[in-house]
Amino acid sequence: MKHSNISVGLDIGTTKIVAMVGDKNEFGKVDILGIGKSKSLGVHRGVVNNITQTIQSIQQAIEEAKVVSGHEISEVVVGIAGQHIRSLQHSDYITRPNPQEVISQEDVERLIQQVYKLVMLPGEEIIHVLPQEYKVDGQAEIKEPVGMYGGRLEANFHVVVGQVTSIKNIARCVKSAGLTMGNITLEPLASSEAVLSQEEKEAGVALIDIGGGTTDLAIFKDGIIRHTAVIPFGGNVITDDIKEGCSIIEKQAELLKVKFGSAWPGENRDSEIVSIPGLRGREPKEISLKTLSKIINARVVEIMEQVYLEIKNYGHDDQKKKLIGGVVLTGGGSQLKHLKQLVEYITGMDTRIGYPSEHLAGDTNKSETSPILATAVGLLMNALEQQEKNTPKENEPSATESNEGDLDETEVPDIQPSSISDKRKTIMERWVEKLKEFLDNA
Repeated sequence: MKHSNISVGLDIGTTKIVAMVGDKNEFGKVDILGIGKSKSLGVHRGVVNNITQTIQSIQQAIEEAKVVSGHEISEVVVGIAGQHIRSLQHSDYITRPNPQEVISQEDVERLIQQVYKLVMLPGEEIIHVLPQEYKVDGQAEIKEPVGMYGGRLEANFHVVVGQVTSIKNIARCVKSAGLTMGNITLEPLASSEAVLSQEEKEAGVALIDIGGGTTDLAIFKDGIIRHTAVIPFGGNVITDDIKEGCSIIEKQAELLKVKFGSAWPGENRDSEIVSIPGLRGREPKEISLKTLSKIINARVVEIMEQVYLEIKNYGHDDQKKKLIGGVVLTGGGSQLKHLKQLVEYITGMDTRIGYPSEHLAGDTNKSETSPILATAVGLLMNALEQQEKNTPKENEPSATESNEGDLDETEVPDIQPSSISDKRKTIMERWVEKLKEFLDNA
């Protein structure tokens, strides 16, 4: 089968870098053609701290993906996370000069651009401005204001903010690895695309992506992103705790966590013991699995309580904001035994493990549907969507849509009725263009 419309998602994580090559099959499902992985050496808690090592790791992953897929790779969609990411809620409004004319997409864009001009802390930059509900002349809970009459247009926004230097460093690494950055996406948003269903987003759901360096949270309600947060702890901290608590080396600690680790200490009896080989002829070390579970449990409880605090900050206790869909766990850390039960115990919410298999072709390998690859799958989906939008369609938009200058091609309406998420994507695309200009001029 010939693949002409391939796209690539690049997940630059704290423990690993994944390059995923794929395209869409005739049923609209994602067909993974090749995956390249490398150990991430220059990234700490989602932030690049060694440019040279990160470039080498990216090149290694890309090279492997090229060999496996048999395709050349030039452009990638990159994920961004890290402890520098924060989000805030903001309300803003514009007054329209002529209320007798209907609200156009240009009015909505003017309102969004106004939010981009918000004064941030020194060294910070707005990454995403995501509209939630609109108000027209005081009438609330409007999801789509275009086409309505009104003099005052206001909206609530979810604003995601990050450090300028961290964004530029990621862009520099990608560019130095010989690649073009096609788009940049907040990683929790990418993971949510891969593992959450539309029904869950409507009902209300908290996605917890437990990576090596950070734990990312994304909360959806009524199909709209409501809250995002990055907790600067992940699976690596658990490994460090085991290393310190059991006085063993990191490699052994990681193996112990993966093979015998459990988030629930009551599962292990005192008599269950595992023997670790000693270093350079020293005596083997015996470690009780109950002790191991207690070490893991203490750290996981700490991480999950911070996540639950963020969920409560969003307003989960309020009946209107209740998350009926519960919690979805994904990322490498979600594979820890009995984590699902512990999260249910801490939050009191229904919990499931999120696998990115729903959007993948039926013949995909089981190893490729692992929660570890959820972010990479989401980034690949984003890359494929981006490519579809940039591919010229036979039926171009009507005159009302074609007067938006160089931005009109991103506004080509789909066959379905336009939704708020479609509008959000066009906003994201504009931001990407701005970012590219900013990075090229830097």
